[in-house]
Amino acid sequence: MSSSTDQSLRTYYRACNLCEAICGLIVTHRNGQVVSIAGDPDDPFSRGHICPKAVALRDVYEDPNRLRKPLKRVGTDWQEIGWEQALDEVADRLHQVRTQHGPSAIGVYAGNPTVHNSGSFLAMPGMVKALGARAVFSASSVDQFPHHFAAWQLFGHPLLMPVPDLDHTDFWLIIGGNPIASNGSIMTAPDVSTRLRAIQQRGGRVVVIDPRRTETAHRADEHHFIRPGTDVFLLLAMTQTLFAEQLVNPGRLTALTDGLGTLQEAVAPFTPESVMAITGISPDVIRALAHELAQTPRAALYGRVGVSTQEFGGLCLWLINVLNLLTGHLDEPGGMLFTSPAIDVLATRPGSPRPVYNKYNRFQSRVSQKPEFMGELPVACLAEEIETPGDGQLRALVTSCGNPVLSTPNGRRLETALTQLDFMVSIDIYLNETTRHAHYILPPLTGLETANYDLTFHMLAIRNTARYSEPMVPKPDGTLYDWEIFEHLRLRLLGTSRAEWTLQNPEKIIDQGLRYGPYARQGLSLTYLREYPHGVDLGPLQSQLPGRLFTPNGRIDVAPALFLADLPRAHAALQEGTPAPDSLLLISRRHLRDNNSWMHNARVLMKGRNRCTLLLHPTDAARLGIVTGQSVRVRSRVGEVDIPADITPDIMPGVVCMPHGYGHHRTGTRLDVAQQHAGASVNDLTDEAFADSLTGNAALSGVPVWVNGM
Repeated sequence: MSSSTDQSLRTYYRACNLCEAICGLIVTHRNGQVVSIAGDPDDPFSRGHICPKAVALRDVYEDPNRLRKPLKRVGTDWQEIGWEQALDEVADRLHQVRTQHGPSAIGVYAGNPTVHNSGSFLAMPGMVKALGARAVFSASSVDQFPHHFAAWQLFGHPLLMPVPDLDHTDFWLIIGGNPIASNGSIMTAPDVSTRLRAIQQRGGRVVVIDPRRTETAHRADEHHFIRPGTDVFLLLAMTQTLFAEQLVNPGRLTALTDGLGTLQEAVAPFTPESVMAITGISPDVIRALAHELAQTPRAALYGRVGVSTQEFGGLCLWLINVLNLLTGHLDEPGGMLFTSPAIDVLATRPGSPRPVYNKYNRFQSRVSQKPEFMGELPVACLAEEIETPGDGQLRALVTSCGNPVLSTPNGRRLETALTQLDFMVSIDIYLNETTRHAHYILPPLTGLETANYDLTFHMLAIRNTARYSEPMVPKPDGTLYDWEIFEHLRLRLLGTSRAEWTLQNPEKIIDQGLRYGPYARQGLSLTYLREYPHGVDLGPLQSQLPGRLFTPNGRIDVAPALFLADLPRAHAALQEGTPAPDSLLLISRRHLRDNNSWMHNARVLMKGRNRCTLLLHPTDAARLGIVTGQSVRVRSRVGEVDIPADITPDIMPGVVCMPHGYGHHRTGTRLDVAQQHAGASVNDLTDEAFADSLTGNAALSGVPVWVNGM
């Protein structure tokens, strides 16, 4: 919504859509030209806070490299064409592939900006259904499948994930997360820095476990290094300690909990002493963490990318949830709580039985037999599905707002595979490292130009709020919203007569979701939210179990068979011990000014010192004869990159660290700013064969590498 003080200068309010924090913004503009962007102090959730990314919305909106019209590849050149021609030709080409090779020959990849835009989120599934594609991939299998998998096994639905009640906790234990840089992840929490400080000011403590002393670790009361990929052993030992020292107390959830005896027996071999060598954490510290978690009345254990992007990611997220339950902090204020979003995608009709969720391993990937989960296949197997001949070989690909060449394991292999496709179309605002391989690029409006309701992030927010963002400006002639692109393709793919075409506007779905949601009695609707452009406060999170559970028997089994069957794999890894002494273990990192690779084309975010460096500990640097600023070559099983070294005690000995999203040296793109800060892609080193075999999630943390000075 906009207001004005004169004929030209206008004020516009919306939620930022560049990361999960959904901070409220005040945007002033004159005739559609952005004058300033600031935090909205009247937003009940973000309370005026913004991070540097929000200001970059102007750079994205005004970016001269942003595509405004559809592009068609003609030989090695690109040609601008009209929307009707583009949509007709794209649908025809997809029809041809489907007719000749069947729907199994068409794949779809969705990047994570899809969930930051309700238009894409709501309209894309209809297009995929019309396409008939089963080979669906997304960024979810890069960094969050374990979260969904654990939620499904423990609580009955993969979207039923508890979040830390940050504003009321007194002990926050963070494993493999850096929320001050990420603004929260699988936890929508604006201004984490202030909220962390508030924990300490009320006498609480924050402890971080991470192979790097992150921005969050610097602000914490305590930090412990842990060897990458070994978090599962720390968590197993903490669980064993709770049982061994009679600290297990699920509180009121005891009556809902099954499998405690089975769990106790399963974790018994994993004592703190047995995991000390592999984790690098002493038994005293492990026991102290377990005791503090169990004995602090209001405490929360939270884990994120560092624990989900490893070969035992599924086990890690299972144990994190179990530890919160065993210590009485699940579904309790100050602990881990479930949200009550205004649009509840999990809601069922009153009186109707809750459906049993069973979307796992219904089919497998064609080449390496990876299991399907949530209707998707692991993106780590996308390249092989394109490369390998035979029935079901992927011959066409649709990508939406994603750059998997830079963001998925072994990007170089995928880069080569994309050249083998018969047809590729990308719905994207940039000609980037992935879309340059497409035959057509269909650019939607984005950011300030689009309407948005944060369906996903309200489900993960640490406070219940609701806010609807309308476009800052009317839709320019000759442009389409993302949902319109999906709808036009859907109707063409269905072969519907043009006289019968009706586009399904996501606004109607959002309005219905609000009108029939948990706050319907308060009159919540799209019309209501439009009257409150700063958003509405719906109150703090509340305890909801057992009513919120989706398990068939309405109970929680802490020892699901799938996790127990995966434990021998962890036990074998524990027996194998540490890796070869001449290798280092690679992890990635995120910066407050980064989120996705496409944000590297925002000039305001790329100012300052080079952030694409390799962090090494001084002892490793001395052994290798490397100094800060020196160019080094990093090699893994799948590739090698050159990158400047950055020597720091903030990284654990034996570990090196690179940021993600870089690698903009590839030719054929139109990314002027990003190319000036090309950097090296960490995913030219990560290994598509290195994954969590249980969930299919990529294992980006703990990749063995070798480093040499140049």
